[in-house]
Amino acid sequence: MLRTLGVAVVGFGWMGRVHSRAYARVRHHYPHLALTPRLVAVADDVPGRAEEAAGQFGFATAVRDWREVAADPRVEAVSVTAPNFLHREIGVAMAEAGKHLWIEKPVGLTAADARAVADAVAGAGVQGTVGFNYRGAPAVEAARELIVSGGIGTVTHARIRLFSDYAAHPESALTWRYERRRGGSGVLGDLASHGADLARYLLGDIVSLTADTAVFVPRRPRPLGATAGHERAAGGESGPVENEDYVSCLLRFASGARGVLEACRVSVGEQNNYGFAVHGTRGAVFWDFRRMNELGVSRGTDYQDQPVTTRHVGPGDGEFGAFQPGAANAMGYDDLKVIEAYRFLRSVAEDTPYGAGLGDAVASAAALEAMARSAQHGGWVDVAPSQAG
Repeated sequence: MLRTLGVAVVGFGWMGRVHSRAYARVRHHYPHLALTPRLVAVADDVPGRAEEAAGQFGFATAVRDWREVAADPRVEAVSVTAPNFLHREIGVAMAEAGKHLWIEKPVGLTAADARAVADAVAGAGVQGTVGFNYRGAPAVEAARELIVSGGIGTVTHARIRLFSDYAAHPESALTWRYERRRGGSGVLGDLASHGADLARYLLGDIVSLTADTAVFVPRRPRPLGATAGHERAAGGESGPVENEDYVSCLLRFASGARGVLEACRVSVGEQNNYGFAVHGTRGAVFWDFRRMNELGVSRGTDYQDQPVTTRHVGPGDGEFGAFQPGAANAMGYDDLKVIEAYRFLRSVAEDTPYGAGLGDAVASAAALEAMARSAQHGGWVDVAPSQAG
């Protein structure tokens, strides 16, 4: 008999909607999943937002206080998509209440926050999944297989980029994202957290790094009301931006490989320009999120003037077959969150972790803190050893 799992979403901005859509779609793509999610509750402290979500997505209950979700016996699993400064408190409380946890990165403001949530999940014996969605792209998983199998030889160096223009407009509202107290780091937690995770996923542990950061838009207008996403606030009172717009970082990996990670949220002309290039002694592999289902691959023994071919991923690459029947049929961003939802729910059903977990969040946060220390004091900084599996 198919098991029903009561789920809740805490925080209903854009990402809360993405999680809700993923729950609604997951059994369409994974009909053999041993359980089916039921949308029990949604919580958001913006007046009317939770009620709107319940009406649109079919949640049985809408509340403003997330603590009601923690106390609700119908809720067995929770998506935490609230602002970063709430992740530790909510994540720990949900785990201690016995709820399985799907939580968005960066899992709090610090590595200590991520560790606290990880410890709570482990102590409660529940499952925990973290929203590092880009590692779940079938092309990225295919790239990892190629790298790990030695298909491009021994990795020598890599470059990872995450450029976006979501904060490029000077009238972008001065939301919690730009405050140290509520947002923590800026582009570090938002984009570079994905970069650090991709670096580890593809190349293994980072052992040391040196970084530089900058703020290029130092003041922004305060919002005149509740905001969602990256809205503008023309006419609002000006306030200071407290965290970084840009980071560049040199990486050293335990394998001996070298890397460059660069991220920026104010890159005019760049819309979600995320990707990587990994070079080895016999080849290279390239990926661009904007062409999510393609890999550039160079392999062989020509070395000099060796060509690059385009490979379209298809069934057999990661989770591609759950979405499309043949290579070169497109997948999109929301599909990556469906993959996350599947791995989260499968973890619950089988009591075995699948996908990115809290250990990965701790490792990413440790790298981010090392970047911040290096940018502040200069020089190379050691990165705490990974505890992730």
